[in-house]
Amino acid sequence: MRKLLAIAFLSLYMFSSTECFELFKLPVLIDHFYNHKEEDKSINLWTFLCMHYAHGDVNDSDRDEDMKLPFKSIDNSSFSTITLIPNDNFELVNFKFKKEDKVKNNFYRNCFISSSHSSIWQPPKIA
Repeated sequence: MRKLLAIAFLSLYMFSSTECFELFKLPVLIDHFYNHKEEDKSINLWTFLCMHYAHGDVNDSDRDEDMKLPFKSIDNSSFSTITLIPNDNFELVNFKFKKEDKVKNNFYRNCFISSSHSSIWQPPKIA
């Protein structure tokens, strides 16, 4: 259960705070590659990636589709939803914390108090 919870929290962090949410656009990349492959049978994946990522923004007929590819546009999305459905043997754990009495440490306070210090710092006296 801890491992599943750790993976869920790590995934929530990665997909909401970093650019990992762009990985959700990989099916769009694959679909767009196959569309280019239908138009030109000689194109391979490397040529496709170079055409869309290495040569800057190209204003061609499918620019709207190109901008839907991963890492092509800036999406400031910081909202992510994760739904966890507990299984049948899910138990809610109640943590009970024991209230401990504070131990007073007089050593630290007393090591700075000296009777000689109070005699040094006296206000000036008029003679």
